Amino acid sequence: MVVQEITRVQKLEFRVGQVMTREVIAVTPATSLLELKEIMRLRRISGAPVVNENGDLVGVISIEDLLRAFEQGAVNRTVGEQMSTQLITVCETDSVDTAVSKFQQTGVGRLPVLNAAGKLVGVLTKGDITRGLLHEVQADTQDEEIARYRASHIFRDVESDATSLILRYKVAPRDFTHGGQASSKIKRALTRLGADPQIVRRAAIASYEAEMNLIIHTDHGGLITAEVDAAQLKLIVEDDGPGIVDVRRALEEHGYSTTPPEIRQMGFGGGMGLKNIRKCADEMHLESQVGVGTKLAITILLHTWEPPLPNDGNAQKGQREG
Repeated sequence: MVVQEITRVQKLEFRVGQVMTREVIAVTPATSLLELKEIMRLRRISGAPVVNENGDLVGVISIEDLLRAFEQGAVNRTVGEQMSTQLITVCETDSVDTAVSKFQQTGVGRLPVLNAAGKLVGVLTKGDITRGLLHEVQADTQDEEIARYRASHIFRDVESDATSLILRYKVAPRDFTHGGQASSKIKRALTRLGADPQIVRRAAIASYEAEMNLIIHTDHGGLITAEVDAAQLKLIVEDDGPGIVDVRRALEEHGYSTTPPEIRQMGFGGGMGLKNIRKCADEMHLESQVGVGTKLAITILLHTWEPPLPNDGNAQKGQREG
């Protein structure tokens, strides 16, 4: 199955809301099973979410539930009598990785998708994930080779004493819908500049963790500035509050987090953000003042530095003889 072959890095770049089916075919508890059978036949679906008069999700019903009722001779039942009320859902801001894990753990064929207010906004199937990722791959590859070639020549073709590319991204607080967009753009820029894939991966993880910290912890969001030159990537992540009360604990204590419970329930803020950044960075420096703000500087070298060979005659002779 294609879904099982998707790498973890690819899945993390997508949110459920990007690949789900938004046209929801839902039924109510009062819908008869005979009506449901016709809906499934005409719309070619094998299941549907069940919502009440307020639009709240109250259950799900599948073709297996329908067949079980018919086998029992209960053709006159309603959906409310036959549906399952044990709901397994995902949020539109969840990563596709989270959804794939739920599919594998539960064996269900579809997952209702809820927004932050708990309202039904879509349905996700394994096919949606596969089609969404393949669509992105196809869209990206059309112009990617030309774009990569042009970008990779920036530092080679421009003559100056110091050439750098500066990218800036504004990140809004609590904007989980767009979480990860800045880091994805940084990753794409580095890829087009011809950076080593392992370095691109480190930069993507570090910038993603920093971006999510701005979304989760700041009052007004913040700014990510990425400065790229031929030797290194430098990320500056700044915000104007509320600041970190205990910087030492945030840097050193495993799992330390000040994330509010409601956000932790969404799967964010496990206390590993700064740890993951430090693992990916060649240098990391954090400054924070309560009530003022936080500044995080991350440096990732774009190549491995090698000392120059000595140019004296004896060294050259030794190299030839060795």
